[in-house]
Amino acid sequence: MNHSFSPDKTEASGLVTPPTLERWLTGPRFAGLPAPADGQTPPLLSFEFFPPKTEALEQQLWACIRRLEPLRPRFVSVTYGAGGSTQARTHATVARMLRETSLTPAAHLTCVGASRESVDAVARSYWEAGVRHIVALRGDAPAGSRYEPHADGYPFAADLVAGLRRVADFEVSVAAYPETHPTALSPDHDLDNLKRKLDAGATRAITQYFFDASVFLRFLDKCLAAGITASIVPGIMPVSNYAQAAKFSAMCGASVPAWLGRMFEGTEEDPEIRRMVAAVVAAEQVRLLQANGVDEFHFYTLNRPDLTYAIAHILGVRPAAATAGTPAAAGTG
Repeated sequence: MNHSFSPDKTEASGLVTPPTLERWLTGPRFAGLPAPADGQTPPLLSFEFFPPKTEALEQQLWACIRRLEPLRPRFVSVTYGAGGSTQARTHATVARMLRETSLTPAAHLTCVGASRESVDAVARSYWEAGVRHIVALRGDAPAGSRYEPHADGYPFAADLVAGLRRVADFEVSVAAYPETHPTALSPDHDLDNLKRKLDAGATRAITQYFFDASVFLRFLDKCLAAGITASIVPGIMPVSNYAQAAKFSAMCGASVPAWLGRMFEGTEEDPEIRRMVAAVVAAEQVRLLQANGVDEFHFYTLNRPDLTYAIAHILGVRPAAATAGTPAAAGTG
């Protein structure tokens, strides 16, 4: 049957075939994402927070923590500023989590601008406080300068991982870059660096965020081809402020697809619509990854819990009874 269409062509009935119907008759068919199977095990989740700089942000952080705590994440990480600039606040936030919540905290630790002795001392202080999980990163140089290894420090993240293993029996997570680290010599060099970090004793890699699921799935293929078999956990950042996300992405090497910009067009003065769009975009992303067998997700919460909570619900994660005040079990995560 010939479905070619022109405005003056009619079917036997004499009715003109509308262009929309013509596209439907001749175009490809797209199957929907599979519905979650009965009894399907929900994925493992982890959340990232950043330490607050003001009293108001402190309250926002702890409201976020309390909102997400009932989802029983595998662990929650607390970031470090450029050049290790928030070390004290990171330590204080992690210590309070241990005292007041049921969460398993993972502290970010960088080697930029610090001697091995000082980094080891920070690691020992975490261990003595009950922290058993470290997110080990090279770290970014302060704004306006380029990274230079400290003369007496750990040069790179792989060296830091090995050093942490000598300090104590930490669980160690490291960073991975599906679209290549901005300062890497090449994608292959970046992948080799990831393998060195894992071979040095890291447990898993958590990726920089990305917006196209295919970016992560192609990266998984490359990791497997390179002999990497450790867990590669996709980093997910729900976007409710497109302009801010685009600006940050340009600095960290994450590509922003044109379709994402179109999704947020005209929403600059409408925060409620932005939240709705953000939920749709992130939900589609994680559902597609889940359909491809991904069963771990790390959410960059930006200390705002509602989008992360909604997406966790879509993934099948449901809150447990409140367990605040129960100390986190050492060594879990």
